[in-house]
Parts: sequence; C-alpha cells; structure tokens
Amino acid sequence: MRYSRIVGTGGYLPEKILTNHDLERMVDTSDEWIRSRTGITQRHIAADNEMASDLALNASRKAMEAAGIKPGEIDLIIVATTTPDMVFPSTACILQDKLGARDCPAFDVQAVCSGFIYALATADMFIRAGRCRNALVVGTEIYSRILDWSDRSTCVLFGDGAGAVVLTQSDRPGILSSHLHADGSHNKILAVPGSIRSGRVQGKPFLIMEGNTVFKFAIKVLEEVAHEALTENNLEASDIDWLIPHQANIRIIQSTAKKLGIPMEKVVVTMDKHGNTSAASIPLALDIAIRDGRVKPDQHVLLEGVGGGFTWGAVLLRW
Repeated sequence: MRYSRIVGTGGYLPEKILTNHDLERMVDTSDEWIRSRTGITQRHIAADNEMASDLALNASRKAMEAAGIKPGEIDLIIVATTTPDMVFPSTACILQDKLGARDCPAFDVQAVCSGFIYALATADMFIRAGRCRNALVVGTEIYSRILDWSDRSTCVLFGDGAGAVVLTQSDRPGILSSHLHADGSHNKILAVPGSIRSGRVQGKPFLIMEGNTVFKFAIKVLEEVAHEALTENNLEASDIDWLIPHQANIRIIQSTAKKLGIPMEKVVVTMDKHGNTSAASIPLALDIAIRDGRVKPDQHVLLEGVGGGFTWGAVLLRW
C-alpha cells in the first residue's frame, strides 16, 4: 500500500521582532494584558521588501535540505496562505520559480489558519493516489499587512513567518489520516472583508474578529476533530505523544488539551515567541519540535487547526 511521510521540515521568521513593550508605545495596551490573555510576548514582522513567497522560499530550502531533496525532484507544490504576494499568479507558482523547480503542479490553498492542515491533507491524497512522489507543502503569512495597528483587540495577536515540509511516498505509514471540515455560515465572525473593484479597495481591508465567539467555537471543534482522528485510528488520547495545535491563543490551547486529557507537557507551544502566524503556525511549531529532538521516531503526533470560514481540521501522523 502507498503512504506519505514527512521527511524534512523547515521554518523561517523575519528578522524584525516586535515585543509587547513595543506595542505599548503604539496602541493602548500593556505587556501584562497581552500575556495574560494570549500568552504572546513577541512576534516577527516582515521587512518592507519581503513577500510571502520570500518567507516560503527560506522555509522551503531548509525543509528540502533536511529531506535531501533537490528542486528538480519536487513533483507538487502547495502553498497555504491568506496573504499572497498578489491577486495572481499564485504564491506557489512564484515560489516554484524562485526555487528553480520546473514542470510540476503548483497552487495555493486558502483556508486561513487551517490552511496548512488542508494543504498537507491534499498533498497526502496526491501521493496516496500515485500522482506524485515528493510534495512541498508550505504555510506562509504576512499578517502585519492586513492588521489595523490602532485596533488593540487584533493587532497584538498576529505575526509573520513561514513553515514547510517535504512529503514523500513511502511503503510505511506516516500520515495516518486527515480530517477536514468547514461551516461557511460563520464567515463574518473572523474575516478581512475588503475587496478590489476597478482598482480600488472596497470595504475594510483589515482583519476583524468576534473574539469570544471565535474562542468558544475553536475549543469545541478542536476537541471534536481530535476525537474524530483518534477514533479513525483506534487510538486513545493517551496514545498521542505530541499535540501540535494552531498557535492562536494559549487559553484555547490549554482548554483543548484539558478536554482531551493531554497534559501540557505533551503540547508544543511556540506562540509566545511567534504570535499567531495563521497557516504558518503549525509547520513552524512542528519544525522546532523536530529540530530540538522532542519528536522522535514512531511517536504519534496530532496536528490540528481552526480558522476563518470557519474551517478546521486535523492530521494524525506517526513520525
């Protein structure tokens, strides 16, 4: 039987760091307020000349180096992003050109903070179907450009970054199952409702969010989709060695872990240093946990995320 396995990971964070204390000088907030409610102490901000594809390029090169894969060996590129370089072509096509990869499918996935889960599940299906051998899956975001920096309820939450994985064909199970969901009836709760018409921005081009509603919804669906993945694979929560959730809010992460009965010692948390990097948050956290040796061979790792749309999903893998 044909399976897919992650054989390389990579991450990239822009050089500029914006701390909570920096934000105190920009907007009516405080380090204590941000930390106590979100768990965030700092976030990275892309340089003016950096695009989402540039962040993706740096993360991809690290993942490909770890996997021992050259650009010409990539058969598929999927980029998850809410902040593409431009309306079109896709950031994936721009990344393909910058990598020097040729003649392989390349496209973007837009599922906001669940984007990497959606992209990883899609690549897994391509490989299982025998349509490609090596896939590059990337989450990359520059949220600093869609934030209203006078809105203290949103601007303190997000950061910029990119994470990438190389997925390859294997006869040994790696990705065990994926579970994707969406409910478009909640499309106004978390959104950037602007659009371009006749060369002008229509509506509000900044992120808006009903925080309490998002909080309650996220905890509910993250618990449900985790149980869905466990049931599919005849596993218990105690069988999970590492939970790597979307890094949105420490309270959401803690509440989800508690409901699942997973101790925080088995949860990878990076949001304190990264903020919410949307589609980049899960691959960034995975890369850190791989490189610092926490994730070891044959361990069960559960990835899960929820984002605007609403979209949500999980991928269960054996490392």
